[in-house]
Amino acid sequence: MYVGRLLVVGPETAAYRVSSRSFPNRRAVTREDGGTVTVEPTPDATPSDNPYISYNCLRVVETPTGTATAIGNGSHVDPVAEKLTLGYPPRDALVTALHALDFEKDDYDTPRIAGVLGPDTASLGTVRRDALLVREVDEPTLVATYEEDAPTPFEFAADDAAAAARIAYNLDFEHAVCAAAATRDGDGFDVAAFTPES
Repeated sequence: MYVGRLLVVGPETAAYRVSSRSFPNRRAVTREDGGTVTVEPTPDATPSDNPYISYNCLRVVETPTGTATAIGNGSHVDPVAEKLTLGYPPRDALVTALHALDFEKDDYDTPRIAGVLGPDTASLGTVRRDALLVREVDEPTLVATYEEDAPTPFEFAADDAAAAARIAYNLDFEHAVCAAAATRDGDGFDVAAFTPES
């Protein structure tokens, strides 16, 4: 089954996977700061002006109450992270960014999906053409851009971020491209990206 991009959040782990039929030549890259993962075209990818294929999919930020991770399938991850640094609670950061940017204006009205691992909580949200859903979660919960577009409890366990990214990549859904993950590590987060070797 093809579910598009997917996200599993809570309570200790957040994992994101790019699944794509149209733009498979992408990779997940951990930036020099160690707390940002970017999805970007591979060097051999065909040039494209599509605004939805390159973005920060994961950012670890400092908030007034501790370290948090924002994760998701597009450019809305940056405003979620920025709201968290300003002291917005995770729910409000998600609602504000998802409402402002709305679903993607592509041929499929692709939903935006996002999650936050806050200092004490985990939250997950999506904005679709017909709904804006944001909730705190206390068990691993999946949301995807197609088919699985409402948050649903989902069995997912990993010991660290590298394992979580690989597990997300290997989930039994079609057209996996790359993945990223964060897991709680003391007061901070362990971060990893995974792109299979060609």
